[in-house]
Amino acid sequence: GRVGPDRFAAALRPAGQPAVPGEGRNATMLACLQAANPEVGTVQPVEQAAAACAEAGVPLLVDAAASAGREPLPGGWSLLAASSHKWGGPAGVGVLAVRKGTRWRNPLPADEREGRRVAGFPSIPAILAAAQALEAMDAERLAGGAALRALTDEIRAQVPVLVPDAAVHGDPAGGLAHIVTFSCLYVDGEALVTELDKAGFSVSSGSACTSGTQRPSHVLAAMGALTHGNVRVSLPRGTTQIPVAEFLAVLPGIVASLRDKVGPTPDGPGLRG
Repeated sequence: GRVGPDRFAAALRPAGQPAVPGEGRNATMLACLQAANPEVGTVQPVEQAAAACAEAGVPLLVDAAASAGREPLPGGWSLLAASSHKWGGPAGVGVLAVRKGTRWRNPLPADEREGRRVAGFPSIPAILAAAQALEAMDAERLAGGAALRALTDEIRAQVPVLVPDAAVHGDPAGGLAHIVTFSCLYVDGEALVTELDKAGFSVSSGSACTSGTQRPSHVLAAMGALTHGNVRVSLPRGTTQIPVAEFLAVLPGIVASLRDKVGPTPDGPGLRG
């Protein structure tokens, strides 16, 4: 699930570069890249992509919604977007950082107030609360990030051992510390989420941004991974070993029970190996 820096650079088309016959591509006006994927947790090579964009003269917009407060912010971007509620700040406060020297104009209606950056007046109390929450989250990351990663590493290691025909997705070494996603063959993802909820565990299935639509994950589909029977576990701040151990204890039985309801499963290696 990681963007290849060379392929990213090759996709850029600087203004004034002659078109390649048969491609019909225009100049690249803006490149966009997630700092980290919120579904499988993979951290993207933003600084390498930013270097390629700088060489091509293309501005880079980085979506840092999943990583702000969780990981150090990467450098080199032209614009960076984030969302306050992701790091414990007020819901409804969005952040758009525009690096000095970047040409940018608000596409939304604006007036003479606030230097024509936004229409109307911003909520100063909400902005201050978002900033304070980000500072607190960053300090907590430095203090407890390693412990949280140890817990997701345990889930990542134990799920394929405890559950036959299960696969864990994303980068095991270069991912967000609090996210782990896995898929279980022969199981419906929504049914698995429901049964885990009954057992006291709140998880999600499908795309992290469209978990209520019950659609297969477009992220896993693009990765060529199993799109059904997938579970996304996001550990909140302060999670301890006890709930993780309890989760791993009930998961195999729940998966086995759901598989029994759909009948015998085909023999074979499944997802193992």
